[in-house]
Amino acid sequence: MFNLVIFGAPGSGKGTQSEKLIDRYGLTHISTGDVLRKEIAAGSELGKIADSYISKGQLIPDDLMVDILASEFDRLRPESKGFIFDGFPRTIPQAEALKKMLEERGEEVHSVIGLEVADEELMERLIKRGADSGRSDDNPETIGKRLKVYHSTTSPLRDYYTAEGTYRAIQGSGRVDEIFSRITEAIESQTVLN
Repeated sequence: MFNLVIFGAPGSGKGTQSEKLIDRYGLTHISTGDVLRKEIAAGSELGKIADSYISKGQLIPDDLMVDILASEFDRLRPESKGFIFDGFPRTIPQAEALKKMLEERGEEVHSVIGLEVADEELMERLIKRGADSGRSDDNPETIGKRLKVYHSTTSPLRDYYTAEGTYRAIQGSGRVDEIFSRITEAIESQTVLN
């Protein structure tokens, strides 16, 4: 099993690149954002709690996210060749919790892909996405808050995963296929995939 974390600020292209990685390597995509949006749309208790954080541009509490992730992982694992974790971890405590959760199952994070994009470009992408999709959290005020949270709590993960020997910085600007080529070169130079 091959497990990959795709990492980057909101709007960096994690979802787009994850889809291409799924096609290329046959991995299973776990997007915490998608799981949370599904719960919010269903009006579940989890969804209501999650929405109270997301609507303010805040991160979901770690214990809640780890429980969601472990449940999805266990549900999907029997059919999977490996996983792409998209949107998690976002903090060092979450990275440690993910490591522990995987170790308990005899697994590990094999590679961490960091999509690096300038804030100005992220803001443009997210405003366009909000206009195209109608996502209420893609407005300038909330985007600004999300980027601030990202830089203060999430970007230290670069150092954490660099120390683990798994982090690969990828220039996230340019055409989608160019970015994807950079990602696959980084993965394939680092590990052997069957």
